[in-house]
Amino acid sequence: MSTVTKRDLNQRTSDVLARATEIGEVIVTERGEPRWRVSSYRGQDDALARAERQGRYTPPSSSRVPWPQVVGGPRYESREADALIEEMKGDH
Repeated sequence: MSTVTKRDLNQRTSDVLARATEIGEVIVTERGEPRWRVSSYRGQDDALARAERQGRYTPPSSSRVPWPQVVGGPRYESREADALIEEMKGDH
């Protein structure tokens, strides 16, 4: 995704629109903050294509993942599981 300033959009509109057509979407910022989204028109998208374009859906991979060697995954002892949970919690 590309970003441009409001001033760039005002002064170089055709360049910004060409970029939006090329990559699909450009974010316009005002004073460093994202404010608007300029996207190219793609016709009528179905709901899944629209969700993918908005970044809310990722289609499944076309390559198959091999089955795990150990059924159920790795085994952890209680202290190891506690350490992993504490690490996932972080400092917040």
